[in-house]
Amino acid sequence: MATTNASTQPIHVTGGHRLQGAAAVQGSKNIALHLYAAAQLADEPLTLTGIPAILDTRVCAEILTLTGTPTTIVGDRIETTPAVAWHPVIPHQLGGRIRTTVVMAAGLLARAGQARFPLPGGDAFCHRLIDRHLAAMEAAGATLAVTETHVEARLNGPAPAPFTTDATTQKWGPSLGATVTAMLLAARAHGTSTIRNPNTEPEVMVTASLLASSGVGITWEGTAALHITGTDRITGGTFPVPPDRLEAATLAMAAAITGGTVHLTNVPASSFPAALAALLGDAGIELIPTQGGTLARCPDGPQPVQTATTSATCTDVQPQLTALLTQAPGTSRIEERIYPSRATHVSPLRSLGAAVTADGPTITVHGPSPLTAAPVTGHDIRAAAALVIAALAAEGTTTIHGTYHLHRGYGSLLPKLTTLGANLTVAQA
Repeated sequence: MATTNASTQPIHVTGGHRLQGAAAVQGSKNIALHLYAAAQLADEPLTLTGIPAILDTRVCAEILTLTGTPTTIVGDRIETTPAVAWHPVIPHQLGGRIRTTVVMAAGLLARAGQARFPLPGGDAFCHRLIDRHLAAMEAAGATLAVTETHVEARLNGPAPAPFTTDATTQKWGPSLGATVTAMLLAARAHGTSTIRNPNTEPEVMVTASLLASSGVGITWEGTAALHITGTDRITGGTFPVPPDRLEAATLAMAAAITGGTVHLTNVPASSFPAALAALLGDAGIELIPTQGGTLARCPDGPQPVQTATTSATCTDVQPQLTALLTQAPGTSRIEERIYPSRATHVSPLRSLGAAVTADGPTITVHGPSPLTAAPVTGHDIRAAAALVIAALAAEGTTTIHGTYHLHRGYGSLLPKLTTLGANLTVAQA
């Protein structure tokens, strides 16, 4: 699949412009990618509405079609048709571009009884293990052959067997992706499976809602266990992708660093996870219910924080928060507990003049720092977003490379920022 020129060209951001206005938030990238994997389980046509128009959506649609689930993208919908024949091999050139490759493979394994897939791609800010995914596959009865480049999984029977597995990783607590992998396998098993210590982030909860609405038995035992009673008939229908809390937070921080205000028209203030709302509040951002959406403003300017990332506070806003805190008076510290080496944004922020350091999992920011334009590169989705936020506050015109990653996660962030008043252009090829 070709990548458009616009998705690879650097962007120029001239700082000093206050953002003001309204913006609709895209469908959640992280939730949508897990729902695309779940679509393979349906025995009837399934339509997901409100999908994000991002590069990763296109990659997943192509993987689904090539492996047996015909898929089309129509506007803000993705439509799948049940497979007639399975081709359970995820091509390396596609699977190597997204993080959810192993979750897609779990859907294939549950339906086709086998799957060959490359090691996951996506953001490369640190080494991200798939051991809990593979443990779930083995628990469901699969035999695995693992090489340096790919995995081959094959079930001993026609369908997964009921199983018990633990989603807890050695370093980072309950794995979001592994919880979904286990859910998909359990959904087609003939009996009740148990996932101990499941992750309970929105990606998991929404996938569970889709499965429950499609005939799969879902029973939560608090955060201790998730019990899933599988079925050999999973219905289709229409299911919405909720707004992206990560884009909402990114837009709020972009407005805050410029002293502006943004009305997030389709994101109720109550839909922000409590821990994320509290973190933004500590950083000086108010989230005010307004006309069915949220008014995000930072009346007293960014404020320093002492925090640690958890599954509730979202590691995927840590780079953007770091950029915002460069303008907060005082010292801020963020302990990255999910991905301890997530710091690819630190060096380019320093190039812009930020007083920011990374010492192991701890990021320290001294502010406010006068930022000055410089050429910088974003090496993953959220790092690229952080550089855009910082550039909005920098003196002069910053050139940001690595925008391919930005388009993997944000379908229309740049046009939204322009509409809000940012001075932003995409370089011509």
